Amino acid sequence: MSTHESATSANVIDYGSADHPGPVDWSAAARAEIEAIVARYPDRRSATLPVLWLAVREFGWISHQVEEIAAEILQRPLDEIHEVVTFYTMYPRRPLGRHHIQICRNISCWLAGAVNLRDYLMEKLGIGVGETTPDGKFTLSEVECLAYCECAPALQFDVRYVGNLTRDAIDRLLAEAE
Repeated sequence: MSTHESATSANVIDYGSADHPGPVDWSAAARAEIEAIVARYPDRRSATLPVLWLAVREFGWISHQVEEIAAEILQRPLDEIHEVVTFYTMYPRRPLGRHHIQICRNISCWLAGAVNLRDYLMEKLGIGVGETTPDGKFTLSEVECLAYCECAPALQFDVRYVGNLTRDAIDRLLAEAE
């Protein structure tokens, strides 16, 4: 165990089987950006969320290996970084498709028919929630809230929010996707 890990053999974290192939390390540009991020805060711990965002940009998703190098550079225990990554749905823990579709499952969207639209997406894509199409084009996720309740039902397609969602709108989004 590294000096930053606090998990004991009785408290082992299950990271699952997904990991990046081969070793991962920060690029020189990422290291410089991390130091600039850390410099903005009085405590390195406060830089955790922006450094993890940088990690997603750098590596595409947060694997166990990425958690390890984030813990090391932030000088934090590995289990603390893992807790943050697993708490927030905004940090993908496995490779995603080229397009990430996140449908809201909170009360406003659900009451407005999001469950039926989620089922429609699953049927159209031939995948379940949390899965990626075999061609790697789409990943479908459910999220707790997109904070777009006034336009329920809603989803996020990559970085774009789509409200007042209908089957026709879904068909257009899928057709427009590269």
